[in-house]
Amino acid sequence: MNQDVAGADLALFLKRLQWGLVALIVAALIWALAPVLTPFVVAALFGWLGDPLVDRLERTGRSRNTAVVLVFTLMALLVVLAALILVPLIERQIMTLVDSLPRYRDFFLGTVLPWLERRTGLQLTVWLDPVRIIDLIRSHWESAGGVAATIVAYVSRSGFAMLAWIANIVLIPVLAFFFLRDWDVMVERVAALVPRDHLDTVSRLARESSEMLGGFLRGQFLVMLILGAMYGVGLWIVGLDLGLLIGIIAGLFTFVPYLGPTSGIVLGVIAALVQYGDWKHVLGVLIVFGVGQVIESYWLTPKLVGNRIGLHPVAVIFAVLAGGQLFGFLGMLLALPVAAIANVLLRYAHERYTQSRLYAGDHPAIVLDPYVSSGGIILPDDGKDSDEA
Repeated sequence: MNQDVAGADLALFLKRLQWGLVALIVAALIWALAPVLTPFVVAALFGWLGDPLVDRLERTGRSRNTAVVLVFTLMALLVVLAALILVPLIERQIMTLVDSLPRYRDFFLGTVLPWLERRTGLQLTVWLDPVRIIDLIRSHWESAGGVAATIVAYVSRSGFAMLAWIANIVLIPVLAFFFLRDWDVMVERVAALVPRDHLDTVSRLARESSEMLGGFLRGQFLVMLILGAMYGVGLWIVGLDLGLLIGIIAGLFTFVPYLGPTSGIVLGVIAALVQYGDWKHVLGVLIVFGVGQVIESYWLTPKLVGNRIGLHPVAVIFAVLAGGQLFGFLGMLLALPVAAIANVLLRYAHERYTQSRLYAGDHPAIVLDPYVSSGGIILPDDGKDSDEA
């Protein structure tokens, strides 16, 4: 009997080891193929987001191809409209930033550095003297030449990387169309590979993960869009020349908790000090972001996002940073989907644990029905029962 138990434990250990090796091989492949996989992941994300609308159009009597064409056209029009609105706006803001760079330089050299020198006692201005910088370059000419060669090589590689990015951008809509058209077929083929004994459980976990992540991404995108517009318009009303650009940046960074408002406040305060140099406009910047945070915390996030992903902000930040560190941009794209799936699996594991003998023990639990315990006193659950008694 003991030999049978030992054999079963060894078989279970070998099975888990096998799955662990498979997971490591998959992770290594993702890391090696990250640049190639990025457009496929982005296109799959578009296909996954658009598939519910395609299914809804199919239920109205339209064919799959017609529904896919309609949804794909709608998504393409939205992307083009956003590009037509944002690209000229961002271009004008960048030109304004370029024209304002001398003022930012003067503010840094004339205000920030002297303030830091008074607080720290360090002679920071000496290190930024142009004559000193030229002397350092002359004394380390060979090193500078090596650095220059490195920079030229990097720029050359960046040119090829830019071409790769352009190719990926062109490839994304093509792949997104095929993902939209064949999404249900691909899901069915994956489901056909699941062992029949575990099909119900896997289907339930996949459905919960999809609902959780889909709701979170759609809601978070709307929050980013609304906050970006609010911050941009608010800073423009305050009078900042770069208000719209700062608002867009803060809205995009809202995807990572606390990073959006923090970056917006820092950039907005610096822009207000450089442009006006008074505390009245700094106070206006703080009011804009304060009002935005109140609206986000008490209305936007509860209504549009809620607790759909169920992750603490620290966990979200860690997931995004860890994904970026391990797999680059692809890892940042996959961070939240993986975190959402992991959260669903952890909830399922907790559910199984609370139903196991390890948690409940060998003694049956006492169930009080129709009574509930409140404050240490057993109260009737329904007033009608107590009246009838």
